[in-house]
Amino acid sequence: MFDPLPATRSTLTPFFNPSGVAVIGASADPRKLSHGVLRNCLSHGYRGAVYPVNPRAGEILGLPCYPDIEATPDPVELAVLMVPAAACPAVLEACGRRGLKGAIVISGGFREVGAEGLALEQELLRIAGQYSMRLIGPNCVGTLDAHTGLNTTFIRSMPKPGPIAFVSQSGAICGGILEWTAGKGIGFSRFATLGNAADVTETDLLEELAEDPNTRVIVAYVEAIRAGRRFIDVARRITPHKPILVIKAGRTQAGTRAVSSHTGSLAGEMAAYDAAFTQAGVLRVDTVEELFDHALALAYGPLPRGKRVAVVTNAGGPASLAADALEQAGMAMPPTPQETQALLATFTHPEAQLSNPVDMLGGAEPAQFEQAVAALLASDAFDAVLPILVPQALVDPLAVAEAIARAAGSRYGADAYSTSGKPGSRYGADAYSTSGKPVVACFMGDEVVRQPMALLHQQRIASFIFPEQAARAMGALGRYAEVKGKLGDWAIGELATDSARRAPVTDDRSPFTLPPGPAQLGEAEARPVLAAYGIAQPAAALARSAAEAGRLAAQIGFPVALKIVSPDIFHKSEVGGIALRLEDEAAVQAAFDAMISRVQQRRPGAAIAGALVTQMAPPGHELIVGMRRDPQFGPLLMAGLGGIYVELFKEVAFRVAPFGRAETLAMLDETHAGRLLAGLRGQPPADVDAVADVIERVAQLALDHPQVQEIDVNPLVVYPAGQGALAVDVRMVLG
Repeated sequence: MFDPLPATRSTLTPFFNPSGVAVIGASADPRKLSHGVLRNCLSHGYRGAVYPVNPRAGEILGLPCYPDIEATPDPVELAVLMVPAAACPAVLEACGRRGLKGAIVISGGFREVGAEGLALEQELLRIAGQYSMRLIGPNCVGTLDAHTGLNTTFIRSMPKPGPIAFVSQSGAICGGILEWTAGKGIGFSRFATLGNAADVTETDLLEELAEDPNTRVIVAYVEAIRAGRRFIDVARRITPHKPILVIKAGRTQAGTRAVSSHTGSLAGEMAAYDAAFTQAGVLRVDTVEELFDHALALAYGPLPRGKRVAVVTNAGGPASLAADALEQAGMAMPPTPQETQALLATFTHPEAQLSNPVDMLGGAEPAQFEQAVAALLASDAFDAVLPILVPQALVDPLAVAEAIARAAGSRYGADAYSTSGKPGSRYGADAYSTSGKPVVACFMGDEVVRQPMALLHQQRIASFIFPEQAARAMGALGRYAEVKGKLGDWAIGELATDSARRAPVTDDRSPFTLPPGPAQLGEAEARPVLAAYGIAQPAAALARSAAEAGRLAAQIGFPVALKIVSPDIFHKSEVGGIALRLEDEAAVQAAFDAMISRVQQRRPGAAIAGALVTQMAPPGHELIVGMRRDPQFGPLLMAGLGGIYVELFKEVAFRVAPFGRAETLAMLDETHAGRLLAGLRGQPPADVDAVADVIERVAQLALDHPQVQEIDVNPLVVYPAGQGALAVDVRMVLG
């Protein structure tokens, strides 16, 4: 089960199963939201004490009303505040003195309305901390637990008990989701809305839900995660045991700040969230429908041992749609083995198509669905089965659902068929043994398939109306199975460098220091920083005149490159500030003078310190390694194809530091760069370990120096295995 984190927070259990709850501000007016909250507390089987608190009422909904929280009898652990914002601090103070463990502030009028509301919210947080009382909200919809019957919301619907917990930073979306899921066979364990999340956050609730025995899957709607590193650490410890699915609002780049480096331009807000979700094993989805479709499939399980899916159907068109969606979801449809085809031929129509998908034609009977699903589950060629039914006039959909349900939890046993592939023992329950493979069904239609789908849900078989839905849900099972397998390998570890590498490296002329305040460091200023972290670079030196450039070039060795050095110029190529493949001193001197003249014409007034004379790196694979400091998650590392291709393809992968070697390699494998380094069309494999080493050293640099906001190593030229990599150009942004 979940390995609990150190007990630094009080329990959140009172928000779901308190011994008693006080509704402060309860109204006798059925039109008021506070009346709805009290009614919900009483209407769904909650067995704890419920106390309406209102000094101007004597009785509400048959319960005696109390003038204040101090007057309520024991037991009471939770208060629901529905009073004006200005009154909330005094009421919360009284709850703290009364010894309550938790408070839900449904009232609005806090941070969301401006500075005055923010001050009120901070006062609530101070009071809650003073009394060691946990606080959900303010400006939220409340919580509910379908298993205990507690419902502190004013939402009309109460979900049926089930295995899915829902956490939302939006209260409004919860009511719509409860209405939408009603009648769809989706049961919930707990709901919690966070509102302004002054105290209890989505990460706190993840910890609580990890320990809830009624929760098998956690789903969340998030708009922002404030403590990003803690979210990763907590979620990563949960996801090997319980899947977490997230829909993230605000995925566009509209709000991304303008930045000057390649890394900054590519590493938008969603890149950080996607990297964090990947590292934590969290599955991100794009729509609310997918959120609950996938949750349902994961709640029912089991997980597939691989990605090979068999589709069995009575209609070819939907099966083709399912096949496309399965491939897009990362699943595969291998052909049906000959021995399984021979078995299928014994009970299907002579014209049935028995490869994958298995199309039994429109007249397929329930018994044929049962036999086919069981036979496909029995085959070692498949890890899961997706049956599709399009209702026909002579076929009973309910009987088909019953047949699939019988086959889904079992497979043909050794006595079910003889070695000839023909039926042996009596077909029925005795002919099965457990398969441990998932079945996800599609019953196309509306009214005619409602009862069959309800039956399948009762049998813990996820079923959907459209084949693409079923295929994507099957893909979620495959994704989570893959996540569980990988998380054990993605150990988080600090880069193993010795103290000499970690300490700043100096020379006689220029000690390594980072200037205070905002600054942009070009290659000349940033090179010592990379050297301090053991990142190999071509030999280079700063020249302030043409003659000095020629002498330095001779010392470094030809051919060389010249690069303009100016604090006012970050992109050298845009102003003609680069000269390449210079073969002798005369060429270097001439290029130096021409470059200075050219840059002065294109950027008049720019301060020019000279030109960097650098050794020309031998040709190799060009990658980019970068870092942008994300406000929520910290150092966000980037790697992918570099050089001229970085802006053209924008094909990069991201991770949040720190991370270990296995995850570094997985990061590379997500891009074409990983495939290039592995060797294409007979080329020798490149030095992948050298690339991973550079990524991890850049990550460590960022962790050690919070003032470094961006790093751009582009290109990182990579050579054949064992021959290393060179950081040919580097830029940094300090903040």
